[in-house]
Amino acid sequence: MHGTNVLVTGGCGFIGSHFIKGLLSRDSSTTVINLDLLTYAGDPKNVGEWAESPRYKFVHGDIRDPELVDRLIPQVDSVFNFAAESHVDRSTGKDAGEFIKTNVYGVFVLLDAIRRLRPEIRFLQVGTDEVYGDIEAPGFPAENAILQPSSPYSASKAGADELALSFSRTHNLDVRISRCTNNYGPYQYPEKVIPLFITNALDEQPLPLYDGGTQIRDWLRVSDHCEALHLIMEKGQSGEIYNVGANQSPERSNAEITQMILAATGASASLIEPRSGLRPGHDQRYAVATDKIRDLGWAPQLDIEQGISETVSWYIENRKWWEAHKDAAYQAYYSDHYGQKKKT
Repeated sequence: MHGTNVLVTGGCGFIGSHFIKGLLSRDSSTTVINLDLLTYAGDPKNVGEWAESPRYKFVHGDIRDPELVDRLIPQVDSVFNFAAESHVDRSTGKDAGEFIKTNVYGVFVLLDAIRRLRPEIRFLQVGTDEVYGDIEAPGFPAENAILQPSSPYSASKAGADELALSFSRTHNLDVRISRCTNNYGPYQYPEKVIPLFITNALDEQPLPLYDGGTQIRDWLRVSDHCEALHLIMEKGQSGEIYNVGANQSPERSNAEITQMILAATGASASLIEPRSGLRPGHDQRYAVATDKIRDLGWAPQLDIEQGISETVSWYIENRKWWEAHKDAAYQAYYSDHYGQKKKT
């Protein structure tokens, strides 16, 4: 992506902010426009080190705003769409409609502006492996597998992928799709299981572990994911889908991840709070075949044990960041989903 002007949507969120920092660091001739609505998980401080750079511009706004998007698209050479509602639990409740509005209609607004104003530029839709649904072991779906989303979240992401590919086929736009496994790392909003368990453990609060922790996720370090996205834009092909996953061997259950977190934080196993059953929309196992992205030269650089240890260290050293995010709105969400936290 040498010497380009890039639009990153959702760039104040977890993955988007890591991507922006990496992009600006790797090429001094690249400029970034960061379009972000700053919903609950977006934080400008995530990219604060670049806030005053002439190569970085923050725009507070919505990908669902056609007039705003029309003003931005002519200024850029490529678009990376991270903007999304992304939490399964939130998609199964009263906020489900927001997932459709942002994850599907928002993608349409971006693509339609590109079609009309800059049809020659590249567009990367950052997707999720959850579109494949529950994967029975030892299966690893390739990019052409049937989509079987289980939640409104994953269904909305599947819809976005198909919409993006339709613009590639119908309007000959340069569209690429990535489908990543579960990400983790610094600056992740503490509703997701790894930062939730890390921060709760550091505060000696319960770790609500469902169904004995038997669920399987292929945990992908966010820095490895961002490297894959760069590669897809640089060496990938238009109209193609690329799975991105760590392919841990052996696979790690949520119970094993919990034990890694307890070991790294020094917290007691007595904090584990068993919860019965599976939550609505959550699948037992996610996994993807990654031959296609590996053929481009990508491979994850951090194993899960090292990655968890480094992530725990970051949360220990950046307590002010995550404490600020555990505000009244977060506490209300936590109470709705898990019940009141115990007092210390």
